[in-house]
Amino acid sequence: MEVQRESIFVSALRSLCNCFFAVCGIFFALVVITLIYNAIADTASIPDEPKTTIKYLPDANGHRDTSSTSAVILQINVHGIIGDPQGIDRKRVENILLDSRTGTFKGDRVKGILLHMNTPGGTTVDSDNIYRMLKTYKERYHVPIFAYVDGLCASGGVYISCAADQVFAGPASIIGSVGVIIGPFFNLYDALGKIGVQSKTITEGLDKDMMSPFRPWKPEESQSLQAITTYFYNQFVDIVVASHPRMSRDNLVNVYGAKVFDPITAERYGYIDVANASRDETLLALLKEANVDPSTTYQVVELEPKSEWLQNLLNSQAAWVTGKIEHTIEGAPPIRDQVAYLYQP
Repeated sequence: MEVQRESIFVSALRSLCNCFFAVCGIFFALVVITLIYNAIADTASIPDEPKTTIKYLPDANGHRDTSSTSAVILQINVHGIIGDPQGIDRKRVENILLDSRTGTFKGDRVKGILLHMNTPGGTTVDSDNIYRMLKTYKERYHVPIFAYVDGLCASGGVYISCAADQVFAGPASIIGSVGVIIGPFFNLYDALGKIGVQSKTITEGLDKDMMSPFRPWKPEESQSLQAITTYFYNQFVDIVVASHPRMSRDNLVNVYGAKVFDPITAERYGYIDVANASRDETLLALLKEANVDPSTTYQVVELEPKSEWLQNLLNSQAAWVTGKIEHTIEGAPPIRDQVAYLYQP
């Protein structure tokens, strides 16, 4: 039996051609992806292009109405860590509020907002921005805002709920934690010294390397951070007291502090207005405040962010995209480096 043998030249030529076509294929794929990405970016840049999609929710009778003329109650879910893109942040709420006045919702169809709360809080910046956007929306368009706590409404959640006219809570809810946190900070100086590791950081400016973990901490270096924390705490307390007339500042600061409470206790202390309520009871109370007859047809809707999977893929920081491996502490909040209104039991 005769065996056909391929010359080294032909084998090398075949390998070269394979590599060439593989590179061309990758290049062509990148061109296509770039064109699609640019199309998405161009669409996203259109000012009037909605950033959300409509999801119809059941009303107090368990019905869903999908008409384009009924009165609308907008439900905004404040779920997860505030400021975390995987939870809720100021950009998402801004898009929801803007889209609620355009397109099918033109003509003041939105008669009220229901905040559905289940959050441990989050960054001071996002909590404050969301609170102020809701307040502005309520005053500009004269719509009531009610909040319903379905689980946890702590710290930044309490901050945002201060934009509501009334706060209801379910029987399994936890409410409270009016306080500010930053950190924790860890000092590795002694541990590194024991294994013979030294570090040096080049800085200019007093306390530029404040709270550095690689040197002994100076007694006074946390003072500026403490001043910032105090500032945000006083702002938090002022807003809570102003929006909860049954609560005194002295009790909030010196008695309740950053503790959390069951709904009965929270109602007694003035954090909420109605304890052991249901979402439907909250919705009916909101309809009454908005002068919407619950016996007529009305809609309850959510505005969910549009899926932008390709843009997210191209912007991804995943290890398989970047080639970098990031080590994280299991259970550590994604906003751990920021000043936060965050409940961390």
